[in-house]
Amino acid sequence: LSFLHLSSATRFTPRATPLNHRARTQKSFSIRSQSAPVLSQDELKKVAADKAVESVKSGMVLGLGTGSTAAFVVDKLGQLLSTGQLSNIVGIPTSKRTQEQAASLNIPLSTLDLHPHIDLAIDGADEVDPNLDLVKGRGGALLREKMVEAASSSFIVVADDSKLVSGLGGSGLAMPVEVVQFCWKYNLVRLEGLFKELGCEAKLRLAGDGSEKPYVTDNGNYIVDLYFKNPIKDGFAAGKEISAMEGVVEHGLFLGMATSVIIAGKTGVEVMTK
Repeated sequence: LSFLHLSSATRFTPRATPLNHRARTQKSFSIRSQSAPVLSQDELKKVAADKAVESVKSGMVLGLGTGSTAAFVVDKLGQLLSTGQLSNIVGIPTSKRTQEQAASLNIPLSTLDLHPHIDLAIDGADEVDPNLDLVKGRGGALLREKMVEAASSSFIVVADDSKLVSGLGGSGLAMPVEVVQFCWKYNLVRLEGLFKELGCEAKLRLAGDGSEKPYVTDNGNYIVDLYFKNPIKDGFAAGKEISAMEGVVEHGLFLGMATSVIIAGKTGVEVMTK
């Protein structure tokens, strides 16, 4: 890729937020090309992943995300370790899938129990809004992702530009909620009713193997996917109401957590930070 133009801007997004959340001042740095070839979605994800890995230093404890974009990050880390460009890193995987991939690349792994402080987490996102708030969990690992990323000093999100939305839920795709198996339908109905004014439809996630079996998370729970016709008006209020429901384990609203977002688009890479 030939990056020809560098620009920077600072945007201020006014919003009432709790004091314990990071400041919402957002800086955007973009590298754009006038002659870059048209890249596929996977190629864009790889560009973003490679950019994120530039922040990794030897000796770091790293949170390793889950999903198609995060898989490119793990591949790159394995490559840098094998060539000696990185050393002495420890990975904390957010799913069994990521754990297996990292182990196959000889990336040393551990757990939050042994490393409760993580230097840097890198993961993908399903939606990114202008405040750098996220929807995550369409890969089914939202609980472990949130635990690992909340324990991280820095959290870099990598995505392609199709993940950008003006408001969370705005893509019309799933916003997941992990629930216990016991009386899951009871909670599905309650979740749908909670967001009735947003035209919300709630569906139990299926295993996707052609059967009608429910999808089961690494933690032994089910996922209720919420589909919104209109974006969520107040993510913090929505998250609080979802979490207050008995039987809800975790939700896919990742609010005030990302320290930077790397977006790969057809004209280059944009790095947005708070």
